[in-house]
Amino acid sequence: MRDYLLTLCVTAAVTYLLTGPVRKFAIATGAMPEIRARDVHREPTPRLGGIAMFFGLCAGLLVADHLTNLHSVFEWSNEPRALLSGAALIWIIGVLDDKFEIDALIKLGGQMIAAGVMVMQGLTILWIPVPGVGMVTLTDWQGTLLTVALVVITINAVNFVDGLDGLAAGMVCIAAAAFFLYAYRIWVGNGIQAAAPATLFTAILIGMCLGFLLHNMHPARIFMGDSGSMLIGLVLSASVISLTGNVDMDTLQLFAEDGSAQNSAQAALPVFIPLLLPLTIIAIPLADLLLAIVRRTWNGQSPFAADRGHLHHRLLQIGHSHSRAVLIMYFWAAVMSFGLVGYSVDSSSAWIVMIIAGLSAVGLVLLLLPRFTPRAPRWAESFVPPRYRRRRPAVAPAPGAPEEGAHSGAPVPVTAASGARPEQSPPPARTGDGGVSGVNGATAVGARSRLLDGRKAGTRG
Repeated sequence: MRDYLLTLCVTAAVTYLLTGPVRKFAIATGAMPEIRARDVHREPTPRLGGIAMFFGLCAGLLVADHLTNLHSVFEWSNEPRALLSGAALIWIIGVLDDKFEIDALIKLGGQMIAAGVMVMQGLTILWIPVPGVGMVTLTDWQGTLLTVALVVITINAVNFVDGLDGLAAGMVCIAAAAFFLYAYRIWVGNGIQAAAPATLFTAILIGMCLGFLLHNMHPARIFMGDSGSMLIGLVLSASVISLTGNVDMDTLQLFAEDGSAQNSAQAALPVFIPLLLPLTIIAIPLADLLLAIVRRTWNGQSPFAADRGHLHHRLLQIGHSHSRAVLIMYFWAAVMSFGLVGYSVDSSSAWIVMIIAGLSAVGLVLLLLPRFTPRAPRWAESFVPPRYRRRRPAVAPAPGAPEEGAHSGAPVPVTAASGARPEQSPPPARTGDGGVSGVNGATAVGARSRLLDGRKAGTRG
């Protein structure tokens, strides 16, 4: 675990430290497009955040290659090299899109090529668990087709959900954390070496998202762009493919010693978890993707045409703030991914099901209360943003005390006509050279002269 944590921290540190210089580079190169009709942010924000995330990925793989316990992954498996090759290709396509806005079909073709490159280097699905049947071995063309489809779907699902500050990076980080716990349990707990690459990939992915998330929280200073969203989508899909398609779950001890049917069914649950866990990880982005395709096709638009009908846009429309909409999406992603991982650990416990049901009910209540703003207790107000602090009543000034903003001994200027304060009188007309003209100008000059005379008289006295 220490080696994985070290790899995660190095990846996060490199990503975090490089994001600042990348932001300046994006501004200098003009990778800061104008605000579009579907955008939520109000000011032009630089993109190309995927550059820092890609170098964080490279740093994580480099550190893992020099660690004793993780170096063996690079010796007997070619999957890290396959991941790096596919990530480099999809990253280049994303950088070009962030700068030049390339066509959607070209991006789709690049995604398929990147997936094909990983398949050619061994990162492919060899078999899948089928309920009622067990592990089904796939042919070469079936494995290639399924791998490419999974990579393309995951990349676009993550890309579609990248619409609010910190949303995509946070949701992928939550999904990767849940997948890391499951893969680590299979690798270390059950001793299945084939789960080691997936465990490494998810640890690096968590570091990439955490390092960038510190710059991307609302209000975001930089966006990851397609160079970042497609990159983390590919790394997430590579983790799923490595674990689901290469780990033979039949090697686990699936059957209880007494041979009872109930215990055997409970013990065989890990066979089907790899089939369900990837779906729960991208459940919200995938649902958003499918709804967007149906909505745009129904309206006679292209499935790749952008709009403001995504799930996060709908949360804003019903009254949720930007930060709360992001937190709600985080909440549902965590409930689904960690809930299934917890259920896979102990499927016989009713407490897990009750906790998941209770958290789901809390999530529904949060969805129905968009105007409710929680307030932190007094002792915690210094640790939360100002919008969560309790408002203190304004203190009335003491009798005879000067008004707020007034200085003792300073006279209050008045106009010559009515004695009103300057802000209550009409503004003087300005001439082209910055002077004051007209009747109002003469009145102001006279008032200023009398004020200066009064100050001199007071000084003499």
